[in-house]
Amino acid sequence: MSSSATLHTSSHWHPFQDMSAARDQLVLTDADGVWMTSSDGRRFLDATAGLWFCHAGYGRREIADAAHAQLLRLHAYSTFGDYANEPADELADRLSDLAPGGPWKVLFTSGGSDGVETAVKYARRYWQALGRPERTMVLSRRDSYHGMHTAATQISGIPANRSGYGPLLPDSRLIARDDAQALQAAIDELGAERIAAFVCEPIVGAGGVHFPPSGYLETVADICRRNDILFVVDEVTTGMGRAGAWFASENYGLEPDLLLAAKGLTSGYLPLGAVLVHQRVAAPFWEGGEVFRHGYTYSGHAAAAAAALANLDYLNEHGLLRDADRIAARLPELFDGLGGDGVVQSVRTGPAAMACVQLNAWLLRKDPLLLQRAVRAVRDAGVLTRPFACGGLQISPALCATDTELEQMAEGVRKGLASLL
Repeated sequence: MSSSATLHTSSHWHPFQDMSAARDQLVLTDADGVWMTSSDGRRFLDATAGLWFCHAGYGRREIADAAHAQLLRLHAYSTFGDYANEPADELADRLSDLAPGGPWKVLFTSGGSDGVETAVKYARRYWQALGRPERTMVLSRRDSYHGMHTAATQISGIPANRSGYGPLLPDSRLIARDDAQALQAAIDELGAERIAAFVCEPIVGAGGVHFPPSGYLETVADICRRNDILFVVDEVTTGMGRAGAWFASENYGLEPDLLLAAKGLTSGYLPLGAVLVHQRVAAPFWEGGEVFRHGYTYSGHAAAAAAALANLDYLNEHGLLRDADRIAARLPELFDGLGGDGVVQSVRTGPAAMACVQLNAWLLRKDPLLLQRAVRAVRDAGVLTRPFACGGLQISPALCATDTELEQMAEGVRKGLASLL
């Protein structure tokens, strides 16, 4: 058992964990900036911003105070029907202004998986409203991650996450990740008249951090437009500054039909997600009398919306979108030479504050526990990361990380992995 862990004695069922092997756990108690403190007093540098979400960093009183004030005033109320609250209305308008190519209509969710589920339902419902009920197929890409709800699991391209459930969503298909012609071929085979939407991450996140080849996103957007297929861009991971803009779509000149946000929307201070529907696609429901019978108990949660507004202010006022570009520029340098050391096969970096340290495929086949041992070794070197199903380690620090902290993070990764040799 790691010196930083405690015995697992609670009834807490951990996501993505073999609970039969859960003999210990790392109990985190405090955090500030990019630093975490465990119950035994050890400090760790968080290399993942929680689960991609803590863009502003931990312990930001401005965000906590905004949520606290709203909790005392009106913490929540249903937004079904004609009910509303001021923070949710203001946040919807703010997001419509920030997202490229609007105007947008915004339906709030409790997180990213909710958002993907909403988008899939909306795409099908949209075509029903236009008298095209045969348009039900949803296309997505191999290696993609779109969450863990029913439709989200089915359209995600990580085999391990789909295994053991059987078919979850009729009329869906995975295509090759970065091959625009694979999208066109699927359309030619299935018929554009049957396809409701194509769902795409601009930068693949949990599938292993894969950056798009030059021109790919622009080409698939054009293919969708020419074939009258809804282009759904999943920015749950890349939105709110991680790619140096409020949405990575802006960097690639994209004008999606639906745009998904979560994670960095509140920096994780409260759960919240958003589905942005372009006005041209929202028209049947905003102008034509159709009703989208969908929503969640906490859609437009007042305190969560207040936290999001304060978080967006914090990101803007502290220049953290510029810092995302700074981090993206530093990561290749910091991990230079790590590939080829025997344990690491390569390091994937690109124009966003995220990377994947890919372990040696041959060693992973030889030792199925290598990836978990690597996570523990890096943790023992003072850095928190997590494993990808592809056999890599996630690197996506909070956007507030200083150059010194980035250097400490990289050194901890190097030291931990070197201990495996």
